[in-house]
Amino acid sequence: MIDSKDKVNSIFFRNIICLVLSIIFSFCTSIKKSDALPHEWVGVPKSEYGEQLWDRKSIKRNKDGSVRVLSKFIPKTKSEIIKDIFYTMDINCFEKSFRDVDVSVDELNSNFNDFADWQDPNGDELILGLIGQVCRLEN
Repeated sequence: MIDSKDKVNSIFFRNIICLVLSIIFSFCTSIKKSDALPHEWVGVPKSEYGEQLWDRKSIKRNKDGSVRVLSKFIPKTKSEIIKDIFYTMDINCFEKSFRDVDVSVDELNSNFNDFADWQDPNGDELILGLIGQVCRLEN
């Protein structure tokens, strides 16, 4: 037969274990988010459509020689529907071309497509500015 003191101790320890597990889970989740958040945003000259920023800390050289960088587009007019858009782009500095390997409104949820087609910037001032700045830094 279990006496009331043992029952109270059992409930107390179970609650302590739940609390400790909650703290550990919360701590681990905050570490993952904080690792993803520090950026060193660099802006390119604004256009009539908005502004484009790229993260100096995100630059990585790909095996094929292209450069991968995180960027975000901030539209001139924002609403509930129109938000900042995050792009992970590969840039070919020799051909001045790019490909968007990930596009999202949430930088923490990525779905990379390394088979995206290379594109010409077609005179887009924001993309040309981004390519120029990133390639100058990398060369």
